[in-house]
Amino acid sequence: MSGKHTKEERRTIRRHRVRKRINGVGERPRLAVFRSARHIYAQIIDDARGTTLVAASSREALGARVEGTGKAAVSFAVGKLVAERAVERGITKASFDRGGYLYHGRVKALADGARAAGLKF
Repeated sequence: MSGKHTKEERRTIRRHRVRKRINGVGERPRLAVFRSARHIYAQIIDDARGTTLVAASSREALGARVEGTGKAAVSFAVGKLVAERAVERGITKASFDRGGYLYHGRVKALADGARAAGLKF
């Protein structure tokens, strides 16, 4: 390779590097984040069984009342929503998988929202 990667290739490289270290097991599942240009999605995944335990997205959080304006406020609401659903199912700890995205902006807002609702990373 020439050493030059596209934006998507750099994210894929970071995603694989992060996933080498993070693995969602039964007592501490993985909180995975996917960020598109318009929406943000979060899932809590048990990698041992290969199942999604809880999921939330900005598509459903937009219907709820969001404090503030902008994508970061919506991401905070998605984090709260996924954490509330996780706590209802008895999940209090999770490993945060940022999915190759930098821990900044909407990804950080989602993590802060999840922490505010009682989920521990």
